[in-house]
Amino acid sequence: MIMKKYLFIGLFFALGLFFIGEANAQSVSGSISKARKGKIARGYVVLKIPGGLHVNSYRPRSEYAIPTRVTVSSGSRGVRAYGVTYPPGKTRRFSFSDTPINVYEGRVVFGFKVRVPSNYRGSTIRVKANVRYQACTDEVCYPPKTKSVWITARVR
Repeated sequence: MIMKKYLFIGLFFALGLFFIGEANAQSVSGSISKARKGKIARGYVVLKIPGGLHVNSYRPRSEYAIPTRVTVSSGSRGVRAYGVTYPPGKTRRFSFSDTPINVYEGRVVFGFKVRVPSNYRGSTIRVKANVRYQACTDEVCYPPKTKSVWITARVR
Protein backbone atom coordinates (compact mmCIF):
# COMPACT_ATOMS: atom_id res chain seq x y z
CA MET A 1 0.00 0.00 0.00
CA ILE A 2 2.80 2.43 0.90
CA MET A 3 4.67 1.48 -2.28
CA LYS A 4 1.60 2.35 -4.41
CA LYS A 5 1.31 5.70 -2.64
CA TYR A 6 4.94 6.59 -3.42
CA LEU A 7 4.59 5.36 -6.99
CA PHE A 8 1.52 7.57 -7.46
CA ILE A 9 3.30 10.62 -5.95
CA GLY A 10 6.35 10.01 -8.16
CA LEU A 11 4.20 9.68 -11.29
CA PHE A 12 2.26 12.84 -10.40
CA PHE A 13 5.54 14.75 -9.88
CA ALA A 14 7.00 13.50 -13.18
CA LEU A 15 3.89 14.51 -15.12
CA GLY A 16 3.99 17.95 -13.50
CA LEU A 17 7.62 18.42 -14.58
CA PHE A 18 6.72 17.29 -18.11
CA PHE A 19 3.91 19.84 -18.43
CA ILE A 20 5.99 22.64 -16.90
CA GLY A 21 8.77 21.86 -19.37
CA GLU A 22 6.32 21.79 -22.27
CA ALA A 23 4.88 25.20 -21.34
CA ASN A 24 8.42 26.57 -21.06
CA ALA A 25 9.72 25.15 -24.34
CA GLN A 26 9.44 28.38 -26.34
CA SER A 27 12.65 30.26 -27.10
CA VAL A 28 13.17 33.96 -27.76
CA SER A 29 16.02 35.54 -29.75
CA GLY A 30 16.56 38.76 -31.64
CA SER A 31 18.72 40.91 -33.91
CA ILE A 32 19.18 44.51 -35.02
CA SER A 33 20.30 45.26 -38.56
CA LYS A 34 22.49 48.18 -39.69
CA ALA A 35 22.56 50.40 -36.61
CA ARG A 36 23.97 53.77 -37.72
CA LYS A 37 24.34 57.09 -35.92
CA GLY A 38 21.51 59.48 -36.79
CA LYS A 39 19.42 56.71 -38.41
CA ILE A 40 16.59 54.34 -37.60
CA ALA A 41 17.45 50.65 -37.65
CA ARG A 42 15.11 47.65 -37.80
CA GLY A 43 15.12 45.11 -35.03
CA TYR A 44 13.53 41.69 -34.86
CA VAL A 45 12.37 39.45 -32.03
CA VAL A 46 11.88 35.79 -32.89
CA LEU A 47 9.62 33.49 -30.86
CA LYS A 48 10.08 29.79 -31.64
CA ILE A 49 7.15 27.59 -30.67
CA PRO A 50 7.68 23.81 -30.68
CA GLY A 51 5.33 21.47 -32.57
CA GLY A 52 2.21 20.52 -30.64
CA LEU A 53 2.01 23.97 -29.03
CA HIS A 54 0.69 27.36 -30.09
CA VAL A 55 0.48 30.76 -28.42
CA ASN A 56 -2.39 33.20 -28.66
CA SER A 57 -1.75 35.96 -31.18
CA TYR A 58 -1.63 39.69 -30.47
CA ARG A 59 -5.36 39.73 -31.28
CA PRO A 60 -6.66 36.25 -30.40
CA ARG A 61 -10.35 37.16 -30.95
CA SER A 62 -11.40 35.46 -27.72
CA GLU A 63 -12.14 37.27 -24.48
CA TYR A 64 -10.55 34.43 -22.48
CA ALA A 65 -7.32 34.05 -24.49
CA ILE A 66 -4.38 36.09 -23.19
CA PRO A 67 -2.74 37.92 -26.13
CA THR A 68 0.96 37.85 -26.94
CA ARG A 69 2.68 41.15 -26.13
CA VAL A 70 6.19 42.28 -27.07
CA THR A 71 7.83 45.28 -25.44
CA VAL A 72 11.23 46.75 -26.26
CA SER A 73 13.35 49.19 -24.28
CA SER A 74 16.82 50.57 -24.78
CA GLY A 75 19.64 49.82 -22.41
CA SER A 76 21.84 52.46 -24.11
CA ARG A 77 21.74 56.17 -23.25
CA GLY A 78 19.91 58.23 -25.86
CA VAL A 79 18.87 55.24 -27.97
CA ARG A 80 15.12 54.72 -28.43
CA ALA A 81 13.47 51.35 -29.18
CA TYR A 82 9.80 51.53 -30.22
CA GLY A 83 7.07 50.58 -32.69
CA VAL A 84 6.61 46.83 -32.29
CA THR A 85 4.75 45.27 -35.24
CA TYR A 86 2.84 42.01 -34.94
CA PRO A 87 2.38 39.47 -37.73
CA PRO A 88 -1.09 38.07 -38.46
CA GLY A 89 -1.82 34.76 -36.78
CA LYS A 90 -3.73 31.71 -37.98
CA THR A 91 -7.38 31.29 -37.01
CA ARG A 92 -8.02 27.79 -35.63
CA ARG A 93 -10.74 25.91 -33.77
CA PHE A 94 -9.97 24.09 -30.53
CA SER A 95 -11.92 21.65 -28.38
CA PHE A 96 -11.77 23.99 -25.37
CA SER A 97 -13.40 26.98 -27.15
CA ASP A 98 -16.72 27.51 -28.92
CA THR A 99 -15.22 30.29 -31.04
CA PRO A 100 -12.15 30.18 -33.30
CA ILE A 101 -8.95 31.64 -31.82
CA ASN A 102 -6.19 33.47 -33.69
CA VAL A 103 -2.83 31.90 -32.76
CA TYR A 104 0.88 31.80 -33.61
CA GLU A 105 2.64 28.52 -34.41
CA GLY A 106 6.19 27.60 -35.35
CA ARG A 107 8.52 30.58 -35.86
CA VAL A 108 7.05 34.07 -35.34
CA VAL A 109 8.93 37.32 -36.10
CA PHE A 110 8.02 40.65 -34.49
CA GLY A 111 9.57 43.83 -35.88
CA PHE A 112 10.54 47.04 -34.09
CA LYS A 113 12.51 50.24 -34.70
CA VAL A 114 15.65 51.56 -33.02
CA ARG A 115 16.67 55.22 -33.28
CA VAL A 116 20.35 55.94 -32.68
CA PRO A 117 21.08 59.66 -32.12
CA SER A 118 23.67 61.29 -34.39
CA ASN A 119 25.77 62.28 -31.34
CA TYR A 120 25.83 58.74 -29.90
CA ARG A 121 29.32 58.02 -28.52
CA GLY A 122 29.17 54.25 -28.01
CA SER A 123 30.22 51.52 -30.42
CA THR A 124 27.33 49.18 -29.53
CA ILE A 125 23.68 49.45 -28.52
CA ARG A 126 21.60 47.16 -26.35
CA VAL A 127 17.85 46.64 -26.50
CA LYS A 128 15.84 44.49 -24.11
CA ALA A 129 12.83 42.65 -25.54
CA ASN A 130 10.16 41.07 -23.33
CA VAL A 131 7.72 38.59 -24.84
CA ARG A 132 4.63 37.74 -22.80
CA TYR A 133 2.65 34.80 -24.16
CA GLN A 134 0.26 32.03 -23.20
CA ALA A 135 1.25 28.61 -24.53
CA CYS A 136 -1.46 26.05 -25.27
CA THR A 137 -1.92 22.57 -26.66
CA ASP A 138 -5.06 21.67 -28.60
CA GLU A 139 -6.72 20.81 -25.28
CA VAL A 140 -5.34 23.04 -22.50
CA CYS A 141 -3.68 26.42 -21.95
CA TYR A 142 -0.84 27.02 -19.49
CA PRO A 143 -0.37 30.09 -17.29
CA PRO A 144 1.16 33.08 -19.11
CA LYS A 145 4.96 33.41 -19.21
CA THR A 146 7.34 36.27 -19.97
CA LYS A 147 10.71 35.62 -21.59
CA SER A 148 13.33 38.33 -22.11
CA VAL A 149 16.34 38.71 -24.35
CA TRP A 150 19.03 41.39 -24.62
CA ILE A 151 19.87 42.25 -28.23
CA THR A 152 23.23 43.87 -28.97
CA ALA A 153 24.34 45.52 -32.22
CA ARG A 154 27.42 47.39 -33.43
CA VAL A 155 26.93 51.05 -34.32
CA ARG A 156 28.64 52.39 -37.43
